[in-house]
Amino acid sequence: MKNDCDHFESAKENITQKTEGCEKCEKKGTDWVALRLCLTCGHVGCCDSSVGKHATNHFEKTGHPVMVALPTMSWKWCYVHKKYF
Repeated sequence: MKNDCDHFESAKENITQKTEGCEKCEKKGTDWVALRLCLTCGHVGCCDSSVGKHATNHFEKTGHPVMVALPTMSWKWCYVHKKYF
């Protein structure tokens, strides 16, 4: 399958998660709906269906473009191009 997003090509496949849950939610004591793993640095944040939206917030602060859904890792998302892979 041809992919026209260079961010997917440069994303790390075997990155180590920094935490098992959303880093920010764990600190605040709040719940999350689903988790996302940053494929640049290993940050774990909650999805946009969660109150904190910490995965998107991480992208906005760092510019790290690609995340993967946890725990299945069944799809990736590029924040820059707003595309799934």
